[in-house]
Amino acid sequence: MYAILDIETTGGQFNEEGITEIAIYKFDGDKVVDQFISLVNPQIEIQPFVVKLTGISNAMLRLAPKFYEVAKRIIEITTDCVIVAHNADFDYRVIRTEFRRLGYNFNRDTLCTVELSQKLLPEAKSHSLGKLVRSLGIPIADRHRAHGDAMATLKLFQLLLSKDHEKTILKSMIKSDIRTGINPKFLDIADSLPSTVGIYYIHNEEGQIIFIGKSQNIKKKVLQHFTSNTTVFKKIQQETYTVTYEKTGNELIAMLKEAEEITINKPKYNKVSKKNIYPYSLYIKTNLNGYHYFAIEKTDGRKRNVMAFTSPTEGRKFVQSITHHFELPFFLEMINEKKSKKVTEANFSDTIEMNKTDYNCNLLELLVNYNIDQGNLLIINKGRKVEEKSAVVLEEGKLRGYCFYDLNYQVNSLDRLQSNLTTITFNRNNRNIILNYLNKKTGYKLVHI
Repeated sequence: MYAILDIETTGGQFNEEGITEIAIYKFDGDKVVDQFISLVNPQIEIQPFVVKLTGISNAMLRLAPKFYEVAKRIIEITTDCVIVAHNADFDYRVIRTEFRRLGYNFNRDTLCTVELSQKLLPEAKSHSLGKLVRSLGIPIADRHRAHGDAMATLKLFQLLLSKDHEKTILKSMIKSDIRTGINPKFLDIADSLPSTVGIYYIHNEEGQIIFIGKSQNIKKKVLQHFTSNTTVFKKIQQETYTVTYEKTGNELIAMLKEAEEITINKPKYNKVSKKNIYPYSLYIKTNLNGYHYFAIEKTDGRKRNVMAFTSPTEGRKFVQSITHHFELPFFLEMINEKKSKKVTEANFSDTIEMNKTDYNCNLLELLVNYNIDQGNLLIINKGRKVEEKSAVVLEEGKLRGYCFYDLNYQVNSLDRLQSNLTTITFNRNNRNIILNYLNKKTGYKLVHI
């Protein structure tokens, strides 16, 4: 659990500042579950330059509660939370100083979004909150007011969570839970998980990730792990401390993210198979007379495939589906079947009443809805929320990554998506994941930009 926090102060000498406004959003990694926003009477004068910056004046605070009157609420909302703030050292120091004046030792773990953004967004020209969120397309209202800056920090933190392939943020949260003695049982763990599509991370008592998985229903899948009698999951059950998760909105991002993060984090109970998960592919070949035909073969990383399959049967079904309304004859060469003479000999074209160029164009047209190699392509799909969409981004056939964006946001160039992009390594396996998804799933939209 996180407490996204921002304060405004009176200004003044080090450790003599007073708090004039505080905003805290309690965030469970998915949504805000509690919030506290209040002006605070610091009982000292506000520096003139601060009045101009924040718009908060001494007159506004005359009837506001004093810090000791809101202290209990601050303790309650931040208990068992990691405090997250932009320049966390400053906010945390000022709050601790206020509590110290009351004779109370306020002690919490902290995460700084300045430091996180420097690590996860090294290309950003500035890491100040205002410039950073504007460059990322994150809306910010009431700048230099606690509630506005805290909400902008929350949205920035959500983006940083998705970009954190090594899961250093999640691990820090788990370590905090361990120190406070929180050890939920299996049913408690499952109750906290959503019944939606995404990635889940099973952690041990040291906070290490021991297993990464994906599912259309995270809660259901994790419960299956907890009740499994297999040797591997019995070991996982013994070592499980807690489970964290990340919603992805759709299965394609979940599959790509799972493959990427298993490679990076190397969880002890995830077997990294050396075999191709899509061992069969569809290729376009050309016969002796220059006419194209389909061939389903074992996947060869040296050749560019046009579709990937788990079995030859799946491949045959795909070809049958795309040629269902094809008015011209076509030829399919299947693995483990004898090559057709029509494919290999010169009489291939005898039954085709169309010139070679037109025939080949018509055949390739059957695959246009699955072509990910031409130009810049977005695979638009559901987002994590109703008001959100997602985009998997490919540039000249190479996977760049994915991002989420508001429905009101106009996507018309790669540059507009660049700052929000969570990068994913491009490799043959990810290409085949995308191709197979386009074959089996619906609901997505291909947009060329």
